[in-house]
Amino acid sequence: MDPAILRNVALFQGLTQSQLQKIGSLASERSFPASAPIFKEGDSGLAMYVIVEGKVRISKQVPGVGEEALAILEKGQYFGEMALIEEGPRSADAIAHVSCKLYEIPREKLDQLMFTDKELAYVVLWTFVRTLSERLRETNDKIRGFFALSAFGPR
Repeated sequence: MDPAILRNVALFQGLTQSQLQKIGSLASERSFPASAPIFKEGDSGLAMYVIVEGKVRISKQVPGVGEEALAILEKGQYFGEMALIEEGPRSADAIAHVSCKLYEIPREKLDQLMFTDKELAYVVLWTFVRTLSERLRETNDKIRGFFALSAFGPR
């Protein structure tokens, strides 16, 4: 895998060239056709993904409503990183919005690398914290908007 691609991914921008090469050596390339599931809510989280080409839709199934898209991610963005922090099940579906090429980084291998390279771990984990905080704020705003709409909707 080309470490130059990782340099443009927000999660890895604070890493040195050597650290990027270490991360790159962990990744394997995966391709998905449009509308193919990458993972489903409830699946075991065994890896995170970096989008090399295409777009990925992150969504949840809402009973009585259907699919609610939470985000459409594009080249250079990443997803599934919560699997690297906790061993819980996936919290949403990831679907190839259009055909896409991804780099898959297994949790077990990244854990081992972060255990042996503490400086790399420090940079990556702080970036995780910022990303999760931003996503939580976005989710809170969506929930607030949903409740505002439901309060004024037809009764």
